[in-house]
Amino acid sequence: MNEPTARAATIGEAARATGVSAKMIRYYEETGLLGPAERTASGYRLYGEADLHALRFVRRARDLGFSMREIAELLGLWQDRSRASAAVKSVALGHVGDLRRRIAELEAMARTLEHLAERCCGDERPDCPILDDLAGAVPGRD
Repeated sequence: MNEPTARAATIGEAARATGVSAKMIRYYEETGLLGPAERTASGYRLYGEADLHALRFVRRARDLGFSMREIAELLGLWQDRSRASAAVKSVALGHVGDLRRRIAELEAMARTLEHLAERCCGDERPDCPILDDLAGAVPGRD
């Protein structure tokens, strides 16, 4: 086991410093996204500056909506000084395409719900085209 560095942070300190919860830090270690932390003689995890930097990287990538697979790929590229920036750009543009598809799907859902809400009287009667649509009911076939 490596000797902990003088500037090592506990998991709680790492969580506060990076905005990544202790639970997620443990998860990232378990899944192999991050390497195993150094341990004290009593088993406490310790994180150095490089670990904190990697956690901030992961946090920012998550904030931008990258999947865990994409984050692992980007993290590998970030750590590979011989990488081609074209590989990074490819991952980023692929993610942009995914985001645009999801945005289009969300906009279509919003349009559908707006249309259904316009057809709903919103009064005291039980008839409701929104519920009919969700139930797959055909209007006039009760």
